[in-house]
Amino acid sequence: MRKISIEERAVKLAHYIIDNKETVRGAAKKFGISKSTVHMDVSKRLLKINKSLALEVRNILNENKAERHIRGGMATKMKYSKINKAG
Repeated sequence: MRKISIEERAVKLAHYIIDNKETVRGAAKKFGISKSTVHMDVSKRLLKINKSLALEVRNILNENKAERHIRGGMATKMKYSKINKAG
């Protein structure tokens, strides 16, 4: 099995994020790499490889950033509802 290049990885990450409306954290987990690497690949490296793809990913990431306070609130709500049921 050959190791994929950084450029190939950046493009694959971009397509994964776009197709699944995925977060940086989710993509990092799926590909087994760090969040920093995902972010570097899709925000900096991808601009040099495929600018239109990079802009598409940027739109998804901006959307995720705008929604993160909602996700955090939902996670907290779930956490405390589990604690209340157990207690």
